[in-house]
Amino acid sequence: MAAATRSCRPWGSLLGLIWLVSAAAASWDLNSLRCNFGSFCECDFRPDLQGLECDLAQHLAGQHLARSLVVKALKAFLQDPAPAKPLVLSLHGWTGTGKSYVSSLLAHYLFRDGLRSPHVHHFSPVIHFPHPSHMERYKKDLKSWVQGNLTACSRSLFLFDEMDKLAPGLIEVLRPFLGSSWVVYGTNYRKAIFIFISNTGGEQINQVVLEAWRSRREREEIGLQELGPVISQAVLDNPHHGFWRSGIMEEHLLDVLVPFLPLQRHHVRHCVLNELAQLGLEPRDEVVQAVLDSTTFFPEDEQLFSSNGCKTVASRITFFL
Repeated sequence: MAAATRSCRPWGSLLGLIWLVSAAAASWDLNSLRCNFGSFCECDFRPDLQGLECDLAQHLAGQHLARSLVVKALKAFLQDPAPAKPLVLSLHGWTGTGKSYVSSLLAHYLFRDGLRSPHVHHFSPVIHFPHPSHMERYKKDLKSWVQGNLTACSRSLFLFDEMDKLAPGLIEVLRPFLGSSWVVYGTNYRKAIFIFISNTGGEQINQVVLEAWRSRREREEIGLQELGPVISQAVLDNPHHGFWRSGIMEEHLLDVLVPFLPLQRHHVRHCVLNELAQLGLEPRDEVVQAVLDSTTFFPEDEQLFSSNGCKTVASRITFFL
């Protein structure tokens, strides 16, 4: 696989990227993230769509649909000098299929300092909103924090991870910022990008892909018209999801639902080869096979999909070198 020997980005291994995402989320809180009204924060928005497309094509295994949807939506949004509303993407799929990876690439190729940019904001429910009893305070802080950061830099990126663990009602404070009003609370917010990430809909996506495989349909034939409705219904039926009974869903403020398909054995192999290349190592059949043999696949009869996608590939490789 020639693609595994090239890189579109300056960072090292995927394991390093995962660490960076985790460290960024763990080190930020609502106060440290805020660009105060009285301070000046230079926007480091420097989009590189060619680099993004290259990286997605080389390193995002098995996600033709997600890759196409994200690139198309982003191009249309950035080419519009006066967008009517922010770009709002909702990423859905099984664990380890590339949702957090894609959001990290977006930060890297849209901002000069990537995930370290003061205008890239990553939230985790467990870290930033851990106590349900503090929900009213969280709502107030989140609203003022988003408003403050958009005042400082209208080209801001907001990442909300694990939406299926976020208490319903909290995210409603973002509703005014996601629509098509010209100004909210004195803030021009229409050039911002909001990305919501969750595993909700993953089982339904897996079932659609499994049925397609059983019917001998090509994976690439699966489109958003099949997956969009089942994802939306899964969100509406999940009382633990941040969008449950949300006006954001009712008013169709999500621009694109982005499905991430379950990964098969050859996709995991692709991930292993990519990771070896990022480590500067030549492909070794015995290492690739050892990682595949240590990976659990499902359903029980077909053994078709990786139970954790490519999530543990980087850490597993170190055991077999």
